[in-house]
Amino acid sequence: MNGIQKEHIAWVDILRLTACFLVIVSHSCDPFVGQFENNHYEFLTGAFIGSLVRPCVPLFVMISGVLLLPVDVDMATFYKKRARRLIAPFVFWSMMLPILYYLYIHSGIEIISPNIVTEDHTLTATLIKLYTFLFNFSYDTTALWYVYMLIGLYLFMPIIGAWLKQASKKDVQWFLRIWIVNMCLPYLQMLAPLLGYEGNYGNMGLLGVCDWNPYGMFYYFSGFLGYMVLAYYLTHHPLNWDWKKTLSVAIPLFAIGYAITSGGFILTQEYYPGSYANLEIIWYFSGINVFLMTFSVFIIMQKIKVKSSPFLKKTAALTFGIYLCHFIFVQLGYDLIYPGIPVPPFLKIVIIAVFTFAISLLIIWLMSMNKITRKVIM
Repeated sequence: MNGIQKEHIAWVDILRLTACFLVIVSHSCDPFVGQFENNHYEFLTGAFIGSLVRPCVPLFVMISGVLLLPVDVDMATFYKKRARRLIAPFVFWSMMLPILYYLYIHSGIEIISPNIVTEDHTLTATLIKLYTFLFNFSYDTTALWYVYMLIGLYLFMPIIGAWLKQASKKDVQWFLRIWIVNMCLPYLQMLAPLLGYEGNYGNMGLLGVCDWNPYGMFYYFSGFLGYMVLAYYLTHHPLNWDWKKTLSVAIPLFAIGYAITSGGFILTQEYYPGSYANLEIIWYFSGINVFLMTFSVFIIMQKIKVKSSPFLKKTAALTFGIYLCHFIFVQLGYDLIYPGIPVPPFLKIVIIAVFTFAISLLIIWLMSMNKITRKVIM
């Protein structure tokens, strides 16, 4: 595995920076998507751009799969190493972000984002958030949902890694096939009522899911774990396609995935207005449509030949810190740029994203220069 890391480190760094920026673009779209019926043009702009960048989080997960699978150390050693890199940043930003939001809300800057509820940022509410992050994230720490998920993946990686060490190429292919089938289930669940399915005692789950059992038939082949296994597969069993074949496969797959993602998101809003849960089904990171986009981006990035450099390595190493802190700067960017720069919505989204990435990078870069603050960003 060390050979694979060294050979591909440059393209992995580029992929890390790309995924980080796409996450910021995604969150920069949220206030525009949040307009819904209030400003349909802005909603459509946010929906089209937000759909375009949905591969962002799966790409981050695939990077972990490239660099960490299979696990070559015992579970205790692996957990200890991952804990050192995750726990301190997770705790620090889970507490710092609510404090920063409280200061921001009460700073006197006009809050115009349709997504934020200022009543949720009283002193009492903020103090409660400083410990309830142990249960789950809050609005202020929305982006940290990824860290909860990542910790879960890390807990399971030694187990799946042990299997990968002895699994044949066909074995891994079977896992991925079942995982891909599972990605279609959310859409089957949406379609099932039209075919006469009435659920089980009011629960509309499929394949064994009911009120007393959330674990359906394909539950154990679901979610982000598949992206890690896919990344392992593509690096240990590379496709070895030339650029012509890679693009001839990747571009159509990406186009199909994007058409389903953007078109489905917009149609869902029209047929289920105000139903945020139904909208999220179309934007599921583990949906078949987002998978098609993610796979396409990954195999293209995997073919990029670029020499590594100290600047590239350093900047890529800061992306975790950028991710952890960026959410509040998206808020700041929207409140400053939206009313202040008279340009079309799509340009406002780009400007907000660039502003957020730049200020987040600057702050994390400065924090990386101190041995104490460095521990909470990387």
